[in-house]
Parts: sequence; structure tokens; C-alpha cells
Amino acid sequence: MANAQMSPFEKNKGLTATYQELIDYYQVLDKKHEQMRIFDCGQSDIGKPINLIVLSGDKIFDPIEIRKQNKRILLINNGIHPGEPEGIDASMILVRDLLEKNSIPKNVVICIIPVYNIDGMLNRGLSRVNQNGPESYGFRGNYQNLDLNRDFIKGDSKNSRVFQTIFNTWQPEVFIDNHTSNGADYQYIMTLIAPQKDKLNPVLSEYLSGRMLPDLYKKMKASNFEMTPYVNSIEETPDSGITGFLETARYSTGYAALHNAIGFMPETHMLKPYHQRVDGTYKFMEHVIEIVERDTDLIAKNKQKADADVMAQVLFPLQWTLDDKSFSLFRFKGYEAKYKTSEVSGLPRLFYDRNKPYEKDIRVFDHYLPSELVKKPLAYIIPQSWQKVIDLMLLNGVQMKRFAADTEIESEMYYIEDYKTPGKPFEGHYLHSQVKIRTENQRVKYYEGDYIVYTEQVKNRYIVETLEPQGVDSFFAWNFFDSVLGQKEHFSDYVFEDEAARLIKQDLALLARLDEEKKQNPALLQSPSAQLDWVYRNSKHYEKTYMRYPVGRLISPAKIELN
Repeated sequence: MANAQMSPFEKNKGLTATYQELIDYYQVLDKKHEQMRIFDCGQSDIGKPINLIVLSGDKIFDPIEIRKQNKRILLINNGIHPGEPEGIDASMILVRDLLEKNSIPKNVVICIIPVYNIDGMLNRGLSRVNQNGPESYGFRGNYQNLDLNRDFIKGDSKNSRVFQTIFNTWQPEVFIDNHTSNGADYQYIMTLIAPQKDKLNPVLSEYLSGRMLPDLYKKMKASNFEMTPYVNSIEETPDSGITGFLETARYSTGYAALHNAIGFMPETHMLKPYHQRVDGTYKFMEHVIEIVERDTDLIAKNKQKADADVMAQVLFPLQWTLDDKSFSLFRFKGYEAKYKTSEVSGLPRLFYDRNKPYEKDIRVFDHYLPSELVKKPLAYIIPQSWQKVIDLMLLNGVQMKRFAADTEIESEMYYIEDYKTPGKPFEGHYLHSQVKIRTENQRVKYYEGDYIVYTEQVKNRYIVETLEPQGVDSFFAWNFFDSVLGQKEHFSDYVFEDEAARLIKQDLALLARLDEEKKQNPALLQSPSAQLDWVYRNSKHYEKTYMRYPVGRLISPAKIELN
């Protein structure tokens, strides 16, 4: 290794590589080593190609052939937040070492995105004021000012769509997304967000909790990088206890869970020296590789079982609630939290006294209960007009067929009864929550070219969690279907008066319902226009598509001519 290529970080431990240094470094390695290949996977929002570095011990670089040979695929993502660049620098060293030492594992193909948010990496500066180095680094947002670790379902960025292509082409069993933490001060260099055990498929969760995680913690401790679960404090300081992070599908590891992949998000501690954070990230990746190589057959068996389970699964959780009665104890190494007078405000401020380290048990609340479940239909029917939904389904390997002719089908349709929307946008969207629905069975006309998605496939979690509007990260939640929330037709009061009078005279049951509504709602009794509106809403004139969620649910088999 005396003549090994040095990374920019190794040349000067106060620096992280620039984008051009990163590209130049990998191109040199690629020319020297046949066990490495660089793929151009598509453009980022800033117009630069997102690359994938693939290390294959037997020089096979076709993902289909790799799976035929029963090899595991590990995907590592770096620089989703380029202000957290440890993974960028650690991966450069890791790739070189695996190649120079000829130590690429026999049964594992390692795929590395050297930098995902190229846009942010090029926007170099000093934006993370609460971080201890490096001297300069990239920016969190991409060229659209999006946080790419909130974009894995909505796919607003080119970056996200390229990532989804990579993920579904290579189909990794294990995934790492390298990060740096925020928050409290404590003794650990490395914290870890592991897949939320209750959200992960039970087969994978049992292996993760019973074998993989304990081994990772032991190996990291033996390497002098003892870990703690990610410090998401219940109150201001970790002493109060911490909660497990609920990584929903908008996040990289939550997205991975939709595809039955085990996803880790290591978060080095922001206040530790940068060289320690890089070294800790290197060791974490190294130990994950060791475990995946050791357990290659078991990981394959678990993935196959998880996929089969999801194909047959009937009930799917859409919402989760933290169980605040259930906790475990973790021996935590922290610093005593104290308060002193702020030199800025003159009021009490928090600080952590590094001269007062402690070690004590803290409570970890990491049990989530499903708070809303849905029974999958036989199939979903997506009208072809919702092209972005269809494109994302195809991008994620969802099997779909198209109607060969115009067809009327008995469908279960949702009506949106209520929802909450914040006053300010989040990542370019006004995210809906607390969605309430009403269900009606209707004969709905679908057209040649519309799509049907049968739910006996391994992508069921992705399908159900995106297409059911109550889902926390559903396409409805992300405003894909907001046009159905606007009424297109109405009436002029003076014109509709005569028609409304005729309707209630002809339909005595309708009149009785109106009278009952007036008894229950005094405001209705005092408002002529509100009464006209009530009659209109309960008449044949009222548009059936207003507030009707456009994706149909096929509950019973139907005769459909398909392409």
C-alpha cells in the first residue's frame, strides 16, 4: 500500500474532497482496476451525471447475472446532505483499500453512489454552524432547494428519480445512507438509525434485531467506535429518554423498507473532530460488509421469505403510533447538562459539561403500534391521466397492465371527507394529514389505456402505502391528486330555486331528510343558500367526481380485456 493513491482527505485531514477531486480520484482507480466499474446513471437537477461505483470481485457487473449467481448486493449512498460529507471521504478510502488489498468479498457486490446531491456539493461553503469541521463543505439543499432525504416518494427531483432507478435495477438487500447528526452532546462518535423494527417485515426484523444489530454494535465497540441508537431526545436532553426514529417512506431507509431491504442511517456526531467521523464511517461500512459476507445465504433466504410474505399479505399498516408504555434500557454515555447565563440574551441557556461525563441507563422507546390498517383490494385501477403516479410505479418495478378497451367496472371508490393541511409548504408541498374517507361502490367507466395494478406482487408495500390516501407518505398526502379537491360546477341561487322546489316536491324522502338536517343544524335553518346547497348536493345534478379519489379499488374479479 506504499504507493496507494491518497484521497484529498488523507492529504489534509481538515478537508473534504471537492466534486472535481472526487471524480478525478475514482477515474484514476477505474483505469487501474478491472474489479471496479463506474456507471453513469442519469443527470441530477444541476445537469451533472449521478455515478454508481460498482466493485465486483469476479468482474461481473450485470445486476441480473449477479442475482443469478446468488450474490448479495450492498448499496451505499453518500452526500444526500453534502454538508455531512463523512461518507464521501470514507467511501473513497474504502474503495481504494478494497481494490488495492484485493479484498472485495466473494459473495457481495458493493455499489456506491459517490455523491448523490451533486447540486449541494458544488454549493460549497460553511452552512452548518453547529458542526465541528471540515473547513468547508457542501449545502443541504439541491439545485431546487429540496432536501433529497424527503423526496423518495414524491420524486420531485431528477436526483430522486435516478436513485429510484438505481435501487430498482440493482435491488440491494442491504443499504447504507451516510449522515452526520444534530442535537445533544454526548461521548459517542457514531449514532445509528436502524430500520424501525415494527415497520420492517417481521422476517427481516427478527434477523436485524437478533443477529445483525448486536453484531454491528459489538464490532464497532471493538474498533473503538462504540455506538448509541440515534439520540432523538424526548425532552431537551437525553436523560429524559430517547425515541426510535420512525423513518417513513419519504426517507431513504423508509423507502428501502418498502422494498424489503435493510437500510441503515449511520449519523456521526457533529461535534467530534472530522477525522474521527470519517474513520467511524469507514469502520461502520467495513463491518456491514463483513456481516453481509458472513450471512450471505441467510440474508438471501430472509429476503425471499419477506418478498413472498408481502405478496400474500392482506392487511397493511398506514399509520403508526409510538407506544409510550413500552421501553428498553440502554447504558448511555453522556455529558451532564447544565444551564448558565447566555451572553447573547442574558437568559438561561443549555450547555453540556464535558468535564462531567456520565454513564447511566436511559429509556429507549422504540415500539410503534399500527394505528390505521387497510385491507388490500384485488387490484387498483389508475386512470392514465395521472401520469406522474404511473411513471413512479413503473420506476419502482410495479407490474401493471393496461385496458384494451373502454370498460365499465364495479369499483370501490373513496371520497375525501376531511383532511388537514398546514399553512406553510414543506419541501414544496402542502402535505395532507389526518385524512378521513368515505367508501362507495360505483360502476365507473375506465378507458382504453388506463392501468390496473394487481396486488399479488412483491411491490405490494410500495403500491399500498402510496395509493391509499390515508398513508402518511401517500401520493395523496403529497398533493398528487389535489385537483379532485376542487368543485367544478355549481348553481345560481335564483335559477336553482325552482328546480330545488320541484325536487323536494317530487321526492318526499328528500324533503324529510332536509327537514331532519334543519332540526340538527340551526345554522342551516337560518340560511336559504345553505338549504339550496344541501338540495343540490343530494340531487342528480351534483358532480360525482368532486372529492372522489380517482384511483379505484377492484374488490371482486371482473372480466376485463387487457393488453
